[in-house]
Amino acid sequence: MTIEKIINLVLSLVLGGMLIYGGIGKFSKENPSPNQVVAKAQKFQQPEKTETLQKILYINGMKQTGYMWQFLGAMQILCGVLLISQVFTLLGAIMAFPIVVNIFFFHLFLEFDETSELLQTLGLLLINVWFLIVVIRKMKAVLFQPEQLQFLNK
Repeated sequence: MTIEKIINLVLSLVLGGMLIYGGIGKFSKENPSPNQVVAKAQKFQQPEKTETLQKILYINGMKQTGYMWQFLGAMQILCGVLLISQVFTLLGAIMAFPIVVNIFFFHLFLEFDETSELLQTLGLLLINVWFLIVVIRKMKAVLFQPEQLQFLNK
């Protein structure tokens, strides 16, 4: 087993495990009622608590739809299982990328003061980018076909 394969194995287990853990967490708590969300949001109306209010409204907005929070959790679990499977790792990395970017941006813009979580999500994003670089190398023949543009030269 080459060093690159060992690195890919470890990274896929880390990224897949974190996605599964986060996805399961989406189903572990009962969604708050709209009245509870409003009551919680009203506690953070002061200008210095704007970031906390934004976090509350963002997360609870997804929960209040009745499907978005659960859909996000299900997709995290699916992507995590694909990454861990070692058969569909590349598919899992492609599917997980928009989710991981969104999680990273949430922590970057709404929880910048939580340094450990920001670094953790940055690590997950870098792992995901690593897999996308591997995908591009392996799929270059499928993704980039300049010979298909020959009709333009005629």
